Amino acid sequence: MKFRPLHDRVVVRRVAEELKTAGGIILPDNAAEKPQEGEILAVGAGGRDDGGRIITPDVQIGDKIIFGKWSGTEVVIDGEELLIMKESDIMGVIEA
Repeated sequence: MKFRPLHDRVVVRRVAEELKTAGGIILPDNAAEKPQEGEILAVGAGGRDDGGRIITPDVQIGDKIIFGKWSGTEVVIDGEELLIMKESDIMGVIEA
């Protein structure tokens, strides 16, 4: 991918969610909610504080994250549906 987000934005690929309920019922694509987990593909340089200094992002490429249900803007880059969101929309990093 040749895309670099600006400032405190990140590019996220949604992680495919299981299309089966705990009881074993298989859900069709249109009935399933979009997942709120993703993997970071690209990170901007960081936002700026009041003094103009760059604030280094807390996330990095490859991090697995959880984000808000309505977070980000959906875009298509190289034929793939991705999200671009601000780092502040990320709720946390999933650690293995």
